[in-house]
Amino acid sequence: MQKSGMVTRRGVFQAGALSAAGLLGGVASPAGAAGRPASVAVYERIGVRPFINLTGAFTINGGMLTLPEVKQAMEEASHFSVHMDELMAAVGPRLAELLQCEAAIVTSGCSAALTHATSACVAGGDPELIQQLPDLTGLKDEVVMLHRYTYDHAIRTLGVKLTAVTTREEFLNALSHRTAMVALTAHGASRRAFPLEEIVAAAHEQDIPVLVDAAASYPRSPDPYLARGADLVTYSGGKLYRGPQCTGFLFGRKDLVDAAWLNSSPHHSFGRAMKVGKEEVMGALAAVEACFARRGLDKEVAMWSDWLGRIARRIEQVPGVSTKLVARPPASDHSYLDVSWDRAKIGYSAGELHDVLFMGEPRLQTMASGEGNRFPLRVTNIEEDQVSTVAERLYEVFHAAPPPKEVRRSAPAADLTGRWDAELTFVRGSSTHQFYFEAEGNRLAGTHHGRNAQAGLRGFIDGGRVEFASRIRYQGSNLNYAFQGELRGDAISGEVRLGEYGPATWSARRHKPA
Repeated sequence: MQKSGMVTRRGVFQAGALSAAGLLGGVASPAGAAGRPASVAVYERIGVRPFINLTGAFTINGGMLTLPEVKQAMEEASHFSVHMDELMAAVGPRLAELLQCEAAIVTSGCSAALTHATSACVAGGDPELIQQLPDLTGLKDEVVMLHRYTYDHAIRTLGVKLTAVTTREEFLNALSHRTAMVALTAHGASRRAFPLEEIVAAAHEQDIPVLVDAAASYPRSPDPYLARGADLVTYSGGKLYRGPQCTGFLFGRKDLVDAAWLNSSPHHSFGRAMKVGKEEVMGALAAVEACFARRGLDKEVAMWSDWLGRIARRIEQVPGVSTKLVARPPASDHSYLDVSWDRAKIGYSAGELHDVLFMGEPRLQTMASGEGNRFPLRVTNIEEDQVSTVAERLYEVFHAAPPPKEVRRSAPAADLTGRWDAELTFVRGSSTHQFYFEAEGNRLAGTHHGRNAQAGLRGFIDGGRVEFASRIRYQGSNLNYAFQGELRGDAISGEVRLGEYGPATWSARRHKPA
């Protein structure tokens, strides 16, 4: 096992279909509320199989396992009624004390914190303006962003215009009397051409607040982003805080945080739908208190590194398997093990490995995906007694892997070169797309034109079987399309997998000029 400070590109993964039966061997039974042993039967009775989560804190995989203190706090809080304004008036100052900041609130996830922060910067605490949202008439209606990203949907949901900038000159030119807020991400620091301090100084010259989204970061006190001048910072309560999965935090300037609370549930406002309950509030507080009472990043990085080392030593006993420990990735607090293998010795692609692990026993969820030969493995979300289970299962699967497969394709049934007009049918609705194929033997390349954007495509044709994929960048997200179909004459039809948006059907016909 090698150590490295380099971060590899995150793998894009898709969860496999849930199996409806069978016991999950190897999954530990962690303590439930008040020390009661937990049982996987709570899920298995409805046909859902839990898994050992080697992806970290992704929401689609259930977030992080909550701390014992969190379970206990939520259980105790559930037995009593409190006034939510009184509760937040007490919890907020305690959180602010721990983070050494002016004010704090608990929200229903980090995305809600982003939305409430935006509402606060646009409408403040004026009841009429709070009721006016999302009608932005007469209000500041622009947010300047240092790089777009998937989760900025939580900001633009209010209807604000997002202006993405990358250079210092673009940033300065984008600031105006219509700018309600400047937003950036903690993990994007390495891509920015100028530091946070310069961003803050320029924004504050025009009385524009600066927000940092630090959703997946480990808690520190004093908060490093507020200490460097940011006005607001958001965190997920269900990631490294290990609080309730459906919680988040907004820390920072008191007037803005107080206004954000008024723009959120339980108040009748744009954020009313983003409800956080008394149990989640108390669980979130317990998580933060535990972070500073008995946890610590250095301690946990050392623990994760030890666990990853144990896994690495076992799986490297399989010829062709290599690992590299990344204990402190740049702009991330999630340690991981870069696992790779020699495809000349181990026949699995990363996607095939994912499916074997996900559908097997014990069930492992990984970030392995696609046709490559590597994936990042994280242990931030498992228990110590699961480490050996993970190591043995990975060893077993790598050791029993099939030899490389020789890919033999049949001659193409037709030359697909040219434009094809396609219809995609979703669970509700449909959309017209175009494919511009460039065929060379069995290989396909070209361009996929979607409803609003386009991207390159790559794939193959094997006889009459057609497969190709594309990734369209739209707004702040990458939209993944994986097409499979059968060619019949001048028509192709089949299924397209849309990543987190599920499957759809598609059909395409060779374009005929009018």
